[in-house]
Amino acid sequence: MTRPLIAVPARFAATTSALRYAAEVNARALLEAVWRAGGEPVSIHPVDTEVAQRLTRFDGVLLPGGGDLAPHRYGATSAHQSVYDVDDLQDAFDLEVARHTLESGLPLLALCRGLQVVNVALGGTLEQDMGGPEREHRHVVHPVEIRRGTLLEQAMGSEKAEVSCYHHQRVDLPGKGLEITARASDGTVEGLELPDARGWFTAVQWHPEDTAHEDPAQQSLFDNLVQAARNGR
Repeated sequence: MTRPLIAVPARFAATTSALRYAAEVNARALLEAVWRAGGEPVSIHPVDTEVAQRLTRFDGVLLPGGGDLAPHRYGATSAHQSVYDVDDLQDAFDLEVARHTLESGLPLLALCRGLQVVNVALGGTLEQDMGGPEREHRHVVHPVEIRRGTLLEQAMGSEKAEVSCYHHQRVDLPGKGLEITARASDGTVEGLELPDARGWFTAVQWHPEDTAHEDPAQQSLFDNLVQAARNGR
């Protein structure tokens, strides 16, 4: 059986060790997690035109982590000094991918920045900075509480999980129709879902790819994405 094709928007990188110039990249751990799940991960070039047409060939979408969204995308009139790696083309592409994927019913897994992209795409807002190094979730593994009866809880098989985080921003106001599925002990939104979504969709603020190779609960998020993609063929 051919592997379902999972579109993964590439991330712009100013430099890479193996290439002499700027590059488009995706984390190896992320792509390996999709592959372990039985999917064929395909990095796609960020261009803010023909998005809907390009996505028709895919069976599912994974919105990965990355730099910050431009604050004006969610109505802010100024940017906090900690906002970094903003790219207007990346923002425009990711937001359109999120909108079209949800509208079309393609299975979607959104991670870290990906969760924030979905939230903003549906009219939500972000807290630009969580309060400095003493409050941010960078290089941190911490527990989250997962709401019962959600796709997230079904996928991970538990109402609690230890998750690997790297973010200094978080959801402020959830977008239209989104419901919170997980929180950290400090109240940070760690999961979102859209109950009336046309297709399988869940979003988490953490990076399951960091530990998916040794933690079946984290790998299960990729497994569920790929299974939904296979079922939707």
